[in-house]
Amino acid sequence: MSVETPHPQRATKIVATLGDVSSSPDMLGKLVTAGVNVFRLNFSHGTREEQGARIDSIRALETKTGTPCCILADLQGPKFRVGKVADETIVKNGDRITFDLNTDMGNASIVGLPHAEIFKAMYPGARLLMDDGKLVFKVVSVDTQSFDAEVVVGGPLKSRKGVNLPDIILDTTPLTEKDLADLSYALEKGVDWVALSFVQRASDVIAARTIVGKQAALMSKIEKPAALNDLDDIIAASDGVMVARGDLGVELPPEQVPGWQKTIISKCRMVGKPVVVATQMLESMIEAPTPTRAEASDVAGAVFDGADAVMLSAETAAGHYPVESVEFMARIVSSAEAHIRLDPASGPGELPVEHSVYHAVAKTSVALAETVEATAMVAFSSSGNTAVRIARERPGIPFLVMTPHLDVQRKLCLLWGTHTGASAYSEDFESAITEAIAEIRNRGMASTGQQVVVVAGMPFGIVGTTNSMRVVTL
Repeated sequence: MSVETPHPQRATKIVATLGDVSSSPDMLGKLVTAGVNVFRLNFSHGTREEQGARIDSIRALETKTGTPCCILADLQGPKFRVGKVADETIVKNGDRITFDLNTDMGNASIVGLPHAEIFKAMYPGARLLMDDGKLVFKVVSVDTQSFDAEVVVGGPLKSRKGVNLPDIILDTTPLTEKDLADLSYALEKGVDWVALSFVQRASDVIAARTIVGKQAALMSKIEKPAALNDLDDIIAASDGVMVARGDLGVELPPEQVPGWQKTIISKCRMVGKPVVVATQMLESMIEAPTPTRAEASDVAGAVFDGADAVMLSAETAAGHYPVESVEFMARIVSSAEAHIRLDPASGPGELPVEHSVYHAVAKTSVALAETVEATAMVAFSSSGNTAVRIARERPGIPFLVMTPHLDVQRKLCLLWGTHTGASAYSEDFESAITEAIAEIRNRGMASTGQQVVVVAGMPFGIVGTTNSMRVVTL
């Protein structure tokens, strides 16, 4: 959700996950004031009716404040779990255990795994992780409906715990029956972004696109090692990407996650796709009123890498300090950005030149703004593509996008550095500039005597014609 007024200089956006502790109208308002730009609805938890009520509350807040609200619906995806297990079951290092397709009640010798697609893809030597990686198994032998594994890392074996398969690409549909029902509901309620969980290949995104169409933007969550093998094509097929470090950190060695985070952010920025860094960013604030120094460094690191947004999960969905979590994240982000302004080398580097008129105009407009010491930039855009191209260049001044489309305003709340304003449908460039300058004055982005760089297309009002710049003195 856009919050230009409380934090006018913060360019990196904040995504907050809603849960029982943070969904009341009063709490939503406090989260916005604290610095939230986007609200995430996690469809892995709660009922559709509960999520629908949250959407209604967000839209009511949007109407009340007059500020566009961005909603991200995060689908559960094909999550795998073991079946029921007898209480107080413990497996020890070196033990053998059988994973069976049809077992109803498990123990230390056998456990149910009711997912036929796993048995079709399993092979000796593959690893199976349970309970967020707390338990590790290595497959020894495979049958059609069972396989035996050695316990590599033992511990308590509990019912319905999640299973990760880092070495296997499963022949699964990208959207489960639950996902399809949740997706239909979310689109009907008018969400702005849809996040796809456990994406393995670009075809997963393309399959979802056939359902979503242009009703919402698609975000691929990178949380499986298999996705890293098809990363460029997944990014190309997506509107945005989330570095979902929870499951990715389970299936990859932890020491590899930071490097992949930098790589994913760099690749996304190269092609102008918004990228969100997520999971455990201020994890200690679920229980504590302040973050650890390491967590502050983690959030700042995402800013230094060039992420468009950073995300809070349980901190705001179920934690004791949801508002304080957002406030601290906003402070950390603002401080990191201030450091980049003083030491540009500590931030994301310059990108190679893209050989197109649109990228050339975006790059040149940012350089022009720096040369004339402009106070702000403004762009007119029907689709939001102009905003993406300019944000890619990371301008050091406030950047306002004027668009006549509310859905575009909402989607752009996720994009680095972008402020949005509603413009009238017009083919008159001069009247549009007058409207934009009034908006800039009202927001305090620039004042009399200061200069603003305007980016637009000629002929004005035609989609896909961004090709001109103008310097306007207020």
